[in-house]
Order: sequence, then structure tokens, then C-alpha cells
Amino acid sequence: MSTHTVHAYAAMSAGAALEPYQFDAGELKSHEVEVKVEYCGLCHSDLSVIQNDWGVSSYPVIAGHEIIGTVTALGSEAKGLKLGQRVGIGWTADSCQHCEPCLDGRQVQCATGSTPTIIGHAGGFADKVRAAWQWAIPLPDDLAPESAGPLLCGGITVFTPILQHQIQAIHHVGVIGIGGLGHIAIKLLKAWGCEITAFTSNLDKTEELKAMGADHVVNSRDSAAMKQLKNSFDLLLSTVNVTLDWPMLMNTLAPNGQLHMVGLPLEPMQISAGSLIGLSRGVTGSATGSPATLAQLLKFAARKNIAPQVEIYPMSHINEAIERLHSGKARYRIVLKADF
Repeated sequence: MSTHTVHAYAAMSAGAALEPYQFDAGELKSHEVEVKVEYCGLCHSDLSVIQNDWGVSSYPVIAGHEIIGTVTALGSEAKGLKLGQRVGIGWTADSCQHCEPCLDGRQVQCATGSTPTIIGHAGGFADKVRAAWQWAIPLPDDLAPESAGPLLCGGITVFTPILQHQIQAIHHVGVIGIGGLGHIAIKLLKAWGCEITAFTSNLDKTEELKAMGADHVVNSRDSAAMKQLKNSFDLLLSTVNVTLDWPMLMNTLAPNGQLHMVGLPLEPMQISAGSLIGLSRGVTGSATGSPATLAQLLKFAARKNIAPQVEIYPMSHINEAIERLHSGKARYRIVLKADF
């Protein structure tokens, strides 16, 4: 059998159950590294690609983009890494490295189109995975490998807005939706020193969310409670994929406050120009983050002892794990342990 053979779990058609699959990855490219997968997080974006919700999937799909593993091969042009080193690979596996956004540190906006780890590329639901060396991020020794994977997608997705909006400890930040992304946001913002309000439709989580670092917990469906928050937030971080009462949420923003989207509702947002103009409010969004920002996040998480709350499944039980995620009962991120 070829040494380039990859053993994986793949969806052979849209929404199909994952099944064992193997393929020959070919020769390692000069700028790539090969990583033996130890752990891989399970993200809603994996489900979207498996189900072709975004219309960009090509089958078979090998998903998985919150990867922790060790370097087993280095291309001739790979730099800064060594064999046996533990690294993480997130949403992006490659970018051109020569366009203006790449040279400016905005590789996720690569003009030629960065390569997502799970779209047109084989991801981490496998025994090994490949990526450009710049996107294999060294893992600090103080981060536990079994829980660090979700930082590489869920974590960076909520960390980037904190930097983008220059959030400081004096600011009040609201987090909408306390799931895989939202719970990491609370942990990061707590370490950042901010005042935090968690919005959830399930108040049974209140004590748990306060233990994570939330100062206040509000029922996002309680219009009376929402009205009391008028002009409160410097940043309102929306992690949900459903349409909400955007005008009501805009009214909770302080002067110069920003409603920042990292969740992806499919319907257009109905927001009046007046709600933006009067108090210089804004609506913004962001994707993941550059290799440098990913490295900053991992170092910050190690220094502040921040770890996503995870449930671990053997990768061989991947369909059971997907059902758990679909059920909405995961607390709060599922991680698969490779057991090929």
C-alpha cells in the first residue's frame, strides 16, 4: 500500500452518513507539511459542507478543520517547523502568500482565493492531513491537545472581532448564542477583562454561563428585558445562524457600538439607516484569522488557561457525534479522537 494512502471518514453525497474511505494523496508539495491527526473538532461548518448547504461541496467530502496533530513530513520549502512538533490546522489550509492581502497579513482575504481545509481539500476526519506550512500553527506546550482544536475555528472566529474593534477591559460586550462559538467568546472576554452579557434562549444555562465568566445572562426572547438594555453594548457579537430581531438588537448598542456577525443567517438583515446614523453605530463581520492571529490566540489561551469545554468521541463513532451536534445538546464543542 502506498505511503501516501490516507484513511478517512467521508460523505459520498450530500447529507449522507460518513463512511470509511481511503485515497492516495500523492507526493507532498514543496511548501506543505503532513500532520498525523490526533484530535479534530466537529463544527457546524463541517455539517454545512457535508450537507452542501452552501452549494460549494464536491464529493466525497472529508470534513474536519479543528485539527491537532504532529508533523510527520516536511516539504523542501517548509520553514519554522520540525518533525514530531505538535501543531494545529484550522479553517484555512493554504493561501497564495503573494497577493496584497496575503502580504498585508490578511490571508483569509487572499485575492486568488485561500484554500479551505474542507472544501476541495481533504480535512481532518482522517489519519493525516496536509496544509501549507504557514497554516500549521505551533501548539504551546501548556495547551491540552484534546481541547485545543476548537480554538482554531470557533476560537479564532470570536477572537478576531475583539482585535478588529480594539476591545478593552472598559468595554461591555454582548454575546448572542452560547454554543460552540459563544462559550469560547465568554471565556476569552472574561480573560480580556470585559463586562459580559450572555444572550441565550435557555435560561437553564444561567449558572453555568456565569461560572464561565458572564456577568449577566439575558433571555434573548424577552423583549422587555431587551428594551432595558438600550444603548448598552460597545460590541454585540452574534454567533447564531438564525434571523433575530435586528432592529431591537441595534437599539442595545451604545454610541459607536457595533453589531458584529460571525454567525451566518441565510436571510438578508433588515436594518434601517437611521439606526446606524444617529449614534454612529455599525454592522460588521469577519471570517477567521491570519496565521499570526491564530498563533496569538493560542499563546493567549495558554497564558490565561483558556480551554473550550469539550465532549470527546472516538473518530470511529463519528456519525454518533454528528447526531449529538445536530441534537443541540453538545456542551459545548465535540472533539473526535483519531483511532484508526
